[in-house]
Amino acid sequence: MTNDSDMTKRTIKELSEYGSYGDLYLSHKGGEPLPSGIVLKEIVTLVRAIIFPGYFGDPMVNKNTIQYHIGVNIDNLQTLLTEQILAGICYSKRNCEICQDNNENRHKAKEIATKFIAYLPELRRLLGTDVEAAYNGDPAAESYEEIIFCYPAIRAISNYRMAHKLQELGVPLIPRMITEMAHSETGIDIHPGAVIGEYFTIDHGTGVVIGQTAIIGKNVKLYQGVTLGAKSFPLDEDGKPIKGIPRHPILEDNVIIYSNATILGRITIGEGASIGGNIWVTKNVPKGAKVIQNRTKEVSVITDDK
Repeated sequence: MTNDSDMTKRTIKELSEYGSYGDLYLSHKGGEPLPSGIVLKEIVTLVRAIIFPGYFGDPMVNKNTIQYHIGVNIDNLQTLLTEQILAGICYSKRNCEICQDNNENRHKAKEIATKFIAYLPELRRLLGTDVEAAYNGDPAAESYEEIIFCYPAIRAISNYRMAHKLQELGVPLIPRMITEMAHSETGIDIHPGAVIGEYFTIDHGTGVVIGQTAIIGKNVKLYQGVTLGAKSFPLDEDGKPIKGIPRHPILEDNVIIYSNATILGRITIGEGASIGGNIWVTKNVPKGAKVIQNRTKEVSVITDDK
């Protein structure tokens, strides 16, 4: 009869065999920083304190002390962000060869962090439009304060806009970690590669999915459960999905998509169009059209010509 000690030893041996862990193992070199969800959360909080002073961070900030508080926060942000960008560079498999020169990578990471910090005024402007869109689009909202403090969409969109800029600057891994933090907190899943215009809002938000290559114009509103997804995944000669090709929808300006609608493939939803709830859309929708579903579950596209 096998005792508990023998079973445990056998389990340890099996888990320690290379064939067991293989590609699931990431070799760590001494002196390289580790990507850290805890530090990234601190980074996101610092950015929020800079973008929305008084709402996050030190509540005692005022017009006389704001420059000091922002200066301290940016100094901390530069240090933490540089380290996490470096971690992303060193832990990206596609960049593993350049990790031999850690000084060069640290210089690159600091340069990227500086460029991200220079982007913060534009980030504040963009998030200001998102707050305005959420307030104007929800009759239940009583103030901007309520939007900034309470609305999960602002939390998810702010994480997305930070992550998207970092991805634009060539940072691996870290942008996805930042958006997945918001996904875990809010149920809103926005890939950092998506391109989203200003005055963007998501009402309620739970269950929204926005894919990597989606393009969203200005003044677009989504409701809960909306999916902007891919219809299929083209495969290479080895039968593996081809990465990076455009496969998600394009939403032009002033589009509204109601709850639980599913928009699939590289199609275009024309300017000013609206998509009703619980509908699958896999073909282009004309400018200004309304896509609705009647009681017999037949889908109709209503245009200005009808």
